[in-house]
Amino acid sequence: MQRVFSGIQPTGIPHLGNYLGAIRNWVTLQEDHNCVFCLVDLHSITMPWDPQTLREQTLGSTACLLAAGIEPTRLYNQSAVSAHARLGWIFNCVSRLGWLNRMTQFKDKAGKNRENHSAGLYVYPNLMAADILAFHATRVPVGEDQRQHIELTNDIGQKFNHDMGVEFFPQVEAFIPPAAARVMSLRDGSKKMSKSDPSEQSRIVLTDTADDIALKIRRAKTDSEPLPSEMDGLSERPEARNLVSIYAAMSDETPADILARFSGQGFGPFKNALADLLVERLAPVASETQRLLQDEAHLLSVLRAGAERANSVSEPIVQEAERLVGFLR
Repeated sequence: MQRVFSGIQPTGIPHLGNYLGAIRNWVTLQEDHNCVFCLVDLHSITMPWDPQTLREQTLGSTACLLAAGIEPTRLYNQSAVSAHARLGWIFNCVSRLGWLNRMTQFKDKAGKNRENHSAGLYVYPNLMAADILAFHATRVPVGEDQRQHIELTNDIGQKFNHDMGVEFFPQVEAFIPPAAARVMSLRDGSKKMSKSDPSEQSRIVLTDTADDIALKIRRAKTDSEPLPSEMDGLSERPEARNLVSIYAAMSDETPADILARFSGQGFGPFKNALADLLVERLAPVASETQRLLQDEAHLLSVLRAGAERANSVSEPIVQEAERLVGFLR
């Protein structure tokens, strides 16, 4: 089986966008791939952070991922496996400044105030490459906006191979699941659903109760027009398109199927049906998450066991990379 690596930042309880865009696909990938799933806490400190909050959010993310169906043996936190940082430093010395200057996500995150951001934020794509190649992973499930990072990973791996005169690191394929949903804010259909949005009404998180979910859907921004019969009728209606897309993704149908069912109706009946569907699918995840959060010792044991497994795979690979570089042990 091909080895798959994927990571998620432990920056709060995952929301519906994380679930539909990544977590649900991870659960499916487990069935026929050798998967490694990582809470990338090293990446979390590239932006300002609070240590206690980071600890709490790492445990919260662990609980959510387990409740959603991630197998415990596949999950660990990045900082517990030293191979990430060690290979990341080697890649800092292999990667070229020109490559990093082209990375659009640093420009997006740093904005106009780039001189005051951490060096970690600038070089984190090199660490992302190390995350993947420390396991000789050949597939990485990503969104379209992350494809550039996979291209950089291959550039770094190829340059390492060329410089060392070996064929050591494999080519990595960006695996973009065809059904991955792009979930937008419930308050503004032009913005992605985000943990950092100041309005809690903008997102559904995986610990929301049935009442929370129903209230957020009822309050979700829409317009006064009825639902159309075809998707073209939603081209200038981002909030309506977002809710239809969420319904389709949660029910494993197409947006066209949803419009065929609700065409001509107002948003009242549609929102009720969507809330019922979300509660049916997400309430068990929320309940199990809350149960797991009551047992911190169990969550820590899961992460430690996962780190041991990850270390058993990555350590021989990174030790060989260090030998090739010329490091003495």
